[in-house]
Amino acid sequence: MPAPGTTFTPAWWLPGGHLQTLWNPFCRRAPSLQRRRERLWLADGDFIDLDWHGPHELTAPLVLVLHGLTGSSRSHYVLGLQRQLAERGWTSAAINWRGCSGEPNLLPRAYHSGASDDLAEVIAHLQAARPLAPLYAVGYSLGGNVLLKYLGETGTAAPLQRAVAVSVPYRLDQCADRIGLGFSRVYQAHFMREMVGYVKDKQQLFARQGNTEHLSALERLGSLQGMRTFWDFDGRFTAPLHGYADANDYYRRASSRYFLPDIRIPTLLIQAEDDPFVFRHSVPDSDELSACTTLELHHSGGHVGFVEGSLIKPQYYLERRIPQWLTEP
Repeated sequence: MPAPGTTFTPAWWLPGGHLQTLWNPFCRRAPSLQRRRERLWLADGDFIDLDWHGPHELTAPLVLVLHGLTGSSRSHYVLGLQRQLAERGWTSAAINWRGCSGEPNLLPRAYHSGASDDLAEVIAHLQAARPLAPLYAVGYSLGGNVLLKYLGETGTAAPLQRAVAVSVPYRLDQCADRIGLGFSRVYQAHFMREMVGYVKDKQQLFARQGNTEHLSALERLGSLQGMRTFWDFDGRFTAPLHGYADANDYYRRASSRYFLPDIRIPTLLIQAEDDPFVFRHSVPDSDELSACTTLELHHSGGHVGFVEGSLIKPQYYLERRIPQWLTEP
């Protein structure tokens, strides 16, 4: 029998993983929240913006929310979770990875699926800002991969009480293959446009600033033309820009599946079998998980979808299930 509250009944009017995936970004009305933005300056001189919501009490439980690829703190799934957490009296801080808050970041370096060093800096900042607040983290897609990698790297030293990772690309190489198949190529084309635009924005910033060193660092990586797949982009830009030998090296060293056995805090994984970004065989087997990790594998739900309820009143399983699990004794 499923644990109470873990039953997800997919909306009948959104059959299949694609419709579940597309509803949130294209059809859902964005939740309206009053948030406070904080700019966190990183050790290398770059910045990450955090958007805070919820009680100002320094002892209120605090949840760090990590968005996915080409998303931001404005992503509907982030806003929805922050609203639900606030209703329970919890504070949340939603990250905007480098260059994702509405303006280009200051260095050639970008955000990527292996950026657990950036996450470590953010978590250390939150610990210092609210030392008495119990700290939790929730990551979606790319953000979930970064979170799981961080948890595996830190093991028993992880300062979080609990963590949740949703729709994770556990094996980046296999997911790069999966998104190139069938209708998923539509998503791939969207991501390519967004990621190429991300690099172009930085090039234009560096040109306006007259920063020839940073501009040259990007231009040396090659042309932005002709990239159609994740293998193309990650081989030409992500890997060499962040110290990996090539796309294969990046995918191997950044894939969270290899870090799962070393996780030592209670962690919930929520995944759908019909995720159009992730092969079923990319999802870890139970014997790969540490004793404190729980996998909820649902038959449907798409990629960061999990929409239930009626067309008139859609409901969002993740925004019910995640706060419920975080608040369990």
